Amino acid sequence: MLGGRPVFVLFGSSIVQYSFSNGGWGPALADIYARKADILLRGYIGWNTRRALQVMDKVFPKDSPVQPSLVIVYFGGNDSIAAHSSGLGPHVPIDEYIDNMRKIAEHLKKREDWMTACFTDGLHLSEEGSNIVVEEILKVLKEADWDPCLHWKALPTEFAEDSAYDLVSSSGDATVNPSEWTIHRKIPWD
Repeated sequence: MLGGRPVFVLFGSSIVQYSFSNGGWGPALADIYARKADILLRGYIGWNTRRALQVMDKVFPKDSPVQPSLVIVYFGGNDSIAAHSSGLGPHVPIDEYIDNMRKIAEHLKKREDWMTACFTDGLHLSEEGSNIVVEEILKVLKEADWDPCLHWKALPTEFAEDSAYDLVSSSGDATVNPSEWTIHRKIPWD
């Protein structure tokens, strides 16, 4: 990984895999955290918590030199599909699902730079649904008592110092540093 930015990992089923599609919540987070943190996608369509547990050491190796600052875990939709009479399929009984999510959290907590994980579930999201997810993630990150704080406004912006190479102001006698501009966003995230 380049630089010393925090790394956020989105880990889950199709909700996560599709988070970068169709106005999803993944690019909204990547946009909000541009020049502040790297957002990594680890989404696997059709997966349940059983499959996730099978690959935890591969997806989150404890000896990796770069450890995530935040892992957002998003499983539950496939686990909650009605059980098939054959016993096949993604259904996971609720007690096992809860236990699996606990095991995922415990695995992540053992990591050196563990902060926390945000657990949620749902169905595939529209752009509006994705905005709700981003809003909730930002709310948790803003209210969390973590050191360092991982809310986007609290993180330093990479290469934010003023430069003679920045845009020239309308007066023409100075430059304007655009590194903190958010005018391109449809939603003024807090």
